[in-house]
Amino acid sequence: MATGTHELTAGYALDALDSEERRTYEAHLPDCVRCQDELTSFWETADALAIAASGPEPSAGLRGRILADARAEPQVVVPFEPRRRRTVPVLSAVAAVAAVAALGVGLWASQVAGDLDDARAALERERQTAAVLADSTARTVPLEAGEGRLVVGQDGRAVLVLNGLDPAPPGKTYEMWIFEGDEMLPSGLFAGEDGVDIERVDGTVTPGDVVAVTLENEGGVEVSKNEPIVASTPV
Repeated sequence: MATGTHELTAGYALDALDSEERRTYEAHLPDCVRCQDELTSFWETADALAIAASGPEPSAGLRGRILADARAEPQVVVPFEPRRRRTVPVLSAVAAVAAVAALGVGLWASQVAGDLDDARAALERERQTAAVLADSTARTVPLEAGEGRLVVGQDGRAVLVLNGLDPAPPGKTYEMWIFEGDEMLPSGLFAGEDGVDIERVDGTVTPGDVVAVTLENEGGVEVSKNEPIVASTPV
């Protein structure tokens, strides 16, 4: 396990990583029990703080009063003193809790701005993806077409981990499918990324199913006539 990758756990739990760091961490997560345990611990702390921090929506005049009070406070300028940069290998418990508390403040601000629902949906999708990858009982299914693997949890949730799939051309999108016998179920769209691409499959994957990917026009289709460019072996 690379120490640098292990240090990404807290940032991943707080959705504070850039796209490259997130892909690196998610590719590393299924094989690292230590990171799985620490990620679960961070999530439990975040849930507890989110419950404690929830409360009534701010009144309409609150923002104005806060800004007025801030302008009335004298400004203190602290001289900048250069200091050597140092690396902290692992976040302390206090720092982790402070970081989670900062997430609570960010979520509250999103609520004021009216974006909380979208933020929660995005975070929940990322969380569900990580939960599958962190599940020590999940199965790894090889691909018959394409490079990568399919990770399937005991509850049927699945994540595709793809290598070397170029971003979809302009006006196109990748579409995932679950093949249940002769039935073809659309299971989500994605644009594709350079390097490692990790996508959660919408729907439930059951024994014998095949998960595949086709290239479609932007917006996707209900029934594809295109040949899959990625396909798993039967689950």
